[in-house]
Amino acid sequence: MMADRHNPNQRSKNMAAVRSSNTKPERVVRSLLFSMGYRYRKNVADMAGKPDIVLPRFRTVIFVHGCFWHQHKNCKKSARPTSNQNFWHSKLDSNVARDKINIRKLLKEGWEPVIIWECTISDRVSLSKKLESKLMPHKKRHGKYPPQR
Repeated sequence: MMADRHNPNQRSKNMAAVRSSNTKPERVVRSLLFSMGYRYRKNVADMAGKPDIVLPRFRTVIFVHGCFWHQHKNCKKSARPTSNQNFWHSKLDSNVARDKINIRKLLKEGWEPVIIWECTISDRVSLSKKLESKLMPHKKRHGKYPPQR
């Protein structure tokens, strides 16, 4: 458990400022995908979970999850607050449960979900390898896409 360094008013302001889309980690992943030659759609509202990135040609969706909000296992960024524990446990557990439901729906609809955790975006080489490995099987089925360099 982590101790809160802010008073309740400051914590409330901080939490209210948290964005749900177009976050820095999302922008990093999108920029990397674009530089690799992939084209995508952003935040498709009519899909389960409103994926951050959708690659329709590859039937792949990418969620860029914040480690805290989506409770990345064994990650130091996913520590739960020590104050107002009932609220936070309920909130974070419901986020995780909703994520599982959305992943099942997408799989049932024939989509390949990929989760990128916030704590992994700083290693661009590893991230690009992960993305390429997830998209490579689809690329083979759809020909030379993205364009070869």
